[in-house]
Amino acid sequence: MQVSALSFSGVNPVPAAPKRRFFKREDAPLYLMALPGAAALVIFSYLPMVGLLIAFQDFNVTKGVFGSSFVGMANFKFLFSTTDAFTITRNTVLYNLAFIIVNMVVAVALALMLSELLSRRTAKVLQTVYMLPYFLSWAVVAIVLLGFIERDYGMVNHAMGTKIDYYRQREIWPTLLVFVNCWKNVGYSTVLYLAVISGISHEYYEAAALDGATKLQQARYITIPHLRFILGVSLIMAMGNIFRGDFGLFYVVTRNTGRLYPVTDVIDTYIYRGLTSLGNVGMATAAGLYQSVVGFILVLAVNAAVTRIDPESAMF
Repeated sequence: MQVSALSFSGVNPVPAAPKRRFFKREDAPLYLMALPGAAALVIFSYLPMVGLLIAFQDFNVTKGVFGSSFVGMANFKFLFSTTDAFTITRNTVLYNLAFIIVNMVVAVALALMLSELLSRRTAKVLQTVYMLPYFLSWAVVAIVLLGFIERDYGMVNHAMGTKIDYYRQREIWPTLLVFVNCWKNVGYSTVLYLAVISGISHEYYEAAALDGATKLQQARYITIPHLRFILGVSLIMAMGNIFRGDFGLFYVVTRNTGRLYPVTDVIDTYIYRGLTSLGNVGMATAAGLYQSVVGFILVLAVNAAVTRIDPESAMF
């Protein structure tokens, strides 16, 4: 009988790692619970990806996806060879950057103020008030805005005694759109950040107060550092949609006013009008594929940058 050197020296050999099985009988209920979600993901997310072939075809409804003629990159050339290509791309990117910065700053500020309220009932009421616009459709938001800036009966013109048609004033709309987007969406982020703040141990704040730290210093050195993970994830997710414009905001709220196109037209609204007027399905599909690919690349790039700065705040 052979005796190993490790056994002879009194050192127990390291046991081999057990083989990992893909399927375990005891995990069957978990796989069964995940089956509906996985099936929905395959049916509604992966199978429709076959339609991406339309981006490279001169699509004909009668011939279908697999029967239409292949045109290569012609649809992409048509999309970006127009004189409006620079305008719609610039508007889409700059508006989204403004939305990300303004919404994040306002949401963090509101969450910090709500966390300092002593009355929990008042805090709950304010949370509800902040969240209500998030559940409104853009059609309702457009009607509310119309009630303020309508030329003949709007509250602004009525209060100032003027008859200004604000739907023909280009210079006010960049600021107005940023404000409307913030008013509608910032409540959701505020409640999300507030939930993270409520999970921070009060011992940190008590120790800081004993050391003489002010509320502003406590927010800077305790609260905001604890928010870095959720802020990093929110930034990464938002950058993935930087080439996508909110169709409801830029089409419905602006009432599709032609005079405002230079400052309100984005990729999504431009493609929608092209699809409805020209019926070019291939161009619309090419635009969607372009937005998805660029968004995916930006997610990877921003996640890599966040990983180098603060690995704990990255998504993966």
